[in-house]
Amino acid sequence: MQTVVLSPYPKEKITRMNWFNVVGMISTFSLFVPVIFIIAFRLAWYKSFPALLIYYTMTFGFNLLSLDFIKADKNFIYYYGVANNLLDAPLMLSFLTYFSKTALFRKKMKIAIPVFLLFELIVIALKGFNIQSAIIVLGPGLVLVLCLSLLFFIHQAKITIVHQKAAGKALIVASLLFAYGGYSFIYVVYYLLRTPYKTDTFLVYYLISLFSSVLISTGIVFERKRVRELMELQTARKELRVIYGRAEETETALSKKEPHFKPL
Repeated sequence: MQTVVLSPYPKEKITRMNWFNVVGMISTFSLFVPVIFIIAFRLAWYKSFPALLIYYTMTFGFNLLSLDFIKADKNFIYYYGVANNLLDAPLMLSFLTYFSKTALFRKKMKIAIPVFLLFELIVIALKGFNIQSAIIVLGPGLVLVLCLSLLFFIHQAKITIVHQKAAGKALIVASLLFAYGGYSFIYVVYYLLRTPYKTDTFLVYYLISLFSSVLISTGIVFERKRVRELMELQTARKELRVIYGRAEETETALSKKEPHFKPL
């Protein structure tokens, strides 16, 4: 059995240096901050945020296992890592529908998710449920998520700069762009170029995860404020609709009671 497990990108049982474990521990617990914020701000069931919640929960859980903070069977950790990587792109694509500019584009993204899952099933059928399958699937998944993150970042940055609003969405998608840009670099260096500097690669991964987790957590805080304002606005509109609807019903009822005279 291979010692390398993926979550969502290369990881190894690290026992070399205490400082390395410290960096891994800080990075791992930073992954749980978005989970806390999503639950605390009641975004767990808001639109596509459940996908983001599952994503960070699974990654946090696996990092705890891979760094031996929680003892578990090696086979369980291995297959947990494989499953975590196979679900990476589908979960992130599901969350990215939150940034879609049009309903048509969102619909196309939702169609792309089961298509990608079908691709994963074909790979698993050919290669088996193992790390080789995860490595094959990670490549296209990284490219797809990275391209969409770049597209949405450009759009959200324009909105934030020009209209001075939706800063939360801009920060969230910026964190994903940074994370997946870094993960793509690690994928190329680790799996394609097969760098001998594995420890440095892992360190880069932890630092990328740490920074992106802090950035996305900040974005969630800002986005929660915007979501609350939108909900308050929707509530006000409903109340106005009820008030004016009752007023119209009253006017209609009064007009029916008024006598109508036929012209002679």
